[in-house]
Amino acid sequence: MAIRNPADLPVALRRGQRLLGFDVGEKTLGLAISDATLSIASPVTTLRRGKFSADAAALKKLIAEREVGGLVLGLPVNMDGSEGPRCQSVRAFARNLLAQIDLPLAFWDERLSTAAVTRTMLDADLSRKRRGELVDKLAAAYILQGFLDHLKSQAPRDK
Repeated sequence: MAIRNPADLPVALRRGQRLLGFDVGEKTLGLAISDATLSIASPVTTLRRGKFSADAAALKKLIAEREVGGLVLGLPVNMDGSEGPRCQSVRAFARNLLAQIDLPLAFWDERLSTAAVTRTMLDADLSRKRRGELVDKLAAAYILQGFLDHLKSQAPRDK
């Protein structure tokens, strides 16, 4: 079930469930997980994309192991806010995923996530090889952390 309003995603979770964040690329899936309090995103892994059935099986296993209750997919919106072919590809991936995995799913604007992560890695003087190994899962964590920060900013404050 796709969720239009990101604030509705935590309501669909049971206590202690986590969110799984995705950076969906043509060749890889960067994955990150939230903590149970939905405060911190941590990179998990990068899956090399293959046949969708194999990818879905790997994701189902990870979802069960990590007590995931919802999915956050980065949506690669153009800088002007329009949606191009990459957005259509992510939306198609989401439709296929929801046919296999019955969890609530929200999209999150991922503009500049890979650029921000790459800049951080360059500043840390990581080698090109190491950056290539880390970029997708770190981008997924960046996307998921942005989503979690937004949720916190929308939560009612105690007086």
